[in-house]
Parts: sequence; C-alpha cells; structure tokens
Amino acid sequence: MTREKNIATFLGCEAAYDEANIVLFGAPFDSTTSYRPGTRFAPRTMRAESYGLETYSPYQDADLESMAVFDGGDLELSIGSVELALKAIGDFAAGVLADGKFPFMLGGEHLVSLPAIRAAQAKYPDLAVIHFDAHTDLRDEYLGVKLSHATVIRRVWDILGDGRIFQFGIRSGEGAEFRWAKEHTTLRRFDFTGLTETLRAVQSRPVYLTIDLDVLDPSVFPGTGTPEAGGVTFNALREAAMQAIAGANVVACDLVELSPPYDPSGISTATALKLLREMLIKLELCPKPHQRALPSGLPAGE
Repeated sequence: MTREKNIATFLGCEAAYDEANIVLFGAPFDSTTSYRPGTRFAPRTMRAESYGLETYSPYQDADLESMAVFDGGDLELSIGSVELALKAIGDFAAGVLADGKFPFMLGGEHLVSLPAIRAAQAKYPDLAVIHFDAHTDLRDEYLGVKLSHATVIRRVWDILGDGRIFQFGIRSGEGAEFRWAKEHTTLRRFDFTGLTETLRAVQSRPVYLTIDLDVLDPSVFPGTGTPEAGGVTFNALREAAMQAIAGANVVACDLVELSPPYDPSGISTATALKLLREMLIKLELCPKPHQRALPSGLPAGE
C-alpha cells in the first residue's frame, strides 16, 4: 500500500493523501470464510466497476468528486498467516488514524474489522461499535478457531467489554449467541429498530461503524458468502447508515462481505458501490471532531 496516488482509483476518489480527509483502502482477505470464499476479490472488483456509477448523489444533492477522498489501493496481505494479515490491516489503520484521517476499509471477510477496531480503540479508549449484519458473529470459537469471521464481534467484545457494542439486523446465529448477547451487547433482531435510541446513548463517544453487507436481503444482494433470507432493503440500509453517520461521532468504518463471484450479474457490486458513494459523501458533509488530528497534549478519546 502506498500513500502516492494510484493510477486506478475508485470513481471520484482522487485526492492526494495529504489533502484527503478520508482514506479508502481494501483488505482483500477471506482465509477464515466458513461457507463460500470470494470476498478477497471485492475491493478490486468494486474499484473496476465503480466507473459505471455517477459521482453525483441525488439523495444528498452532492458530488463525490468535490470530496477529499484518497484511494490507497489494496493491502498486500499474507495468504498463509491470519495473524500477519490482521497485523498488516491494524498497522495501516493505525497509521491513518495517527495522521488525523478517517480510515474507510473495504473487505474482505468480516474478520478484517477486528484489527481496524483495535486500532481505533487504541486511539479512542471510549470507543463504541455499531454493527449491521445478518449474523451475530458472537461465537467464542468456530471449528476450534478463535479468529474467524464467525467470532469477530466476540473478539471485539474482548477488547471493549459490555455496553459498547450495538448490533442491528441480526437474524442468524446459534441460540447460545443470542443468549450471550442479552448479557453483553445490545442486539436488535431483523431491522434497525432502536437505532435512534442507540445514537442518543453513544452521544459524543467515538464510534466505529461496521457494515456486513449480508444484512441486505439476498434477493437484492446475492453476492455474499453466507446469504440469509429475511434481510433489509437497500433503502433501509442506506437510511440507517446515513442516520448513524449524522447522529454519531463515527471515527472509522468498513463495508465487508461482498463476494463478487456469487453474483455474475454485478448487481451486488453495484449495490455496494452505491452505498459506498452515499457513505463517503455523508462523512464529508458531517465532519466530526474525532476525525481530525488531536491537538498536541490532548489525550486520545477526549
């Protein structure tokens, strides 16, 4: 990964690193996928297919071309070591945060969120996580493995503890996971009911927003490794993401679990791209104090 301009960028994301507020980067990793791999191809496919999308948003009457977004390309991640791959992701996210910029990561499977959240929590100790997903991701282990896309939010809980993880859209998981969530996270089933109350609860606390795109119904988003019937519509997800960005102090975020090989039509990629465009524009229109460099001597998280 370089901080120099790429020849090929996401449409409208052509700012130089030093000029950018937001740093977009890919984490092409799917080594712990439990069902159908392929998410490693998502960032590259999204970049290539973005040129079928307009930069102008009729939803927000704003244009991505006028926003200061740097596309850092895709990280080169270890194929043989989960730990080395996660370390590379965490190191890059930490560097972006240290530069006073906003890291926006494109997965990859959901495990890539763990090191990015860890990096954000290191800078902002009072971090909260808002999590949109079809799956609980709260198993303590999956097939004997602690680091998995099926365990990622449980590993996040290891870092944050109780009362700081807010889950929405959940419609799949073991009964034990749902029972565990009652004691340790705030979990909302099926949709985004309760998001307004959550945003009031987090108030000015720094927030990491992680969106597993399989929260969408597979009828509109079949291109994912673990599709689950009964999901939300695109507009419901778009509106929830806009609400979260406007109502919370979001300091970093990600979109994960697009798997282009399972949707040859390209509709899933187009859907992910439209959400990406709307989120990037909203983030630029709603700047937060925690997204900027901290003044000298000011403790992180204050």
